Amino acid sequence: MGRGREFVVVPLSGSVEVAIDGPAGPAEVRLAGRDSVFSGPTDVAYVPPDSTLAITGVGPGRTRVAVAFAVTARPGAPQSFRHVAMDDVPVERRGAGATAGEVRDLGVPGVLDADSIIVREVVTPAGCWSSWPPHKHDEERSGEETQLEEIYYFEVQPSGGGPSDSTTGMGFFRVHGTDERPIEVLAEVRSGDVVLVPHGWHGPAMAPPGYELYSLNVLAGPGPDRVWLARDEPEHAWLRDVFR
Repeated sequence: MGRGREFVVVPLSGSVEVAIDGPAGPAEVRLAGRDSVFSGPTDVAYVPPDSTLAITGVGPGRTRVAVAFAVTARPGAPQSFRHVAMDDVPVERRGAGATAGEVRDLGVPGVLDADSIIVREVVTPAGCWSSWPPHKHDEERSGEETQLEEIYYFEVQPSGGGPSDSTTGMGFFRVHGTDERPIEVLAEVRSGDVVLVPHGWHGPAMAPPGYELYSLNVLAGPGPDRVWLARDEPEHAWLRDVFR
C-alpha cells in the first residue's frame, strides 16, 4: 500500500499495534495512544515508502486511528520505521486571550525524520480562535514561505460539563484565496469533518463558546526542503504581535 508514499500513524483513541514490512525489513511497535484527542498528545509511528502496513487495535474500548500519508517528493526518502514516544512530542501553549491554544508537534522536522510529510495537532479552547491571523503557504519564497498543501481533520467536544455526546457540537473554519488563485470556504465543521487547503489564506478555526475544537493538520509539498514556513495575510499581520 505504501509504494511512493510515506505514512504517519496517529491513534485518535485507544491503543494499537503497528506492524510493517519495509525496505529495512519487518518492524513492529505498540502505540499507547490515549483516551481521546482532547486527553493530550499521543505517540506515533512513521512508515517509510514501499512498505506494507497492518494496524491492530489492542485493549478495551473503542479504537480509532488516523493514517496520514504524503507522496514522496525527493530521492533518498527515509527507509526506516520510526516510533516517536508520547513524552518526546513537543507541546506548546500558543497565543493569548481569545487566540490561546495548544499545539502538539507529532511529526515535524526535528521530531520525526521524513521525506515531505508534516503532522501536528491543534486544540482550540471553547470561545477561542486558532490560525489567526490568517496565513498561507502555497508558493516558494526563500526564508519566508514554503509550498505546502494542508488537510485539517476536526473533532469537537463539549466543555464545562456539557453532555458527552458531541454530535451536536460544531466549529467554523475559513479559507480564502488571492485574486490570482481564488478560493472561498466558510465551513461549519463537526467531529469527523475534513477540509482541504490546496492554496490560499486560511484561518481562523473558530471554537464557539461551549465547545473545544481539535484539528489534525497534515501538510506536504514538492519543495526542496521539508520545512513549514507561512506568511501572514498582510492586512491582519499586525495581530501577530498583539496575541503572543
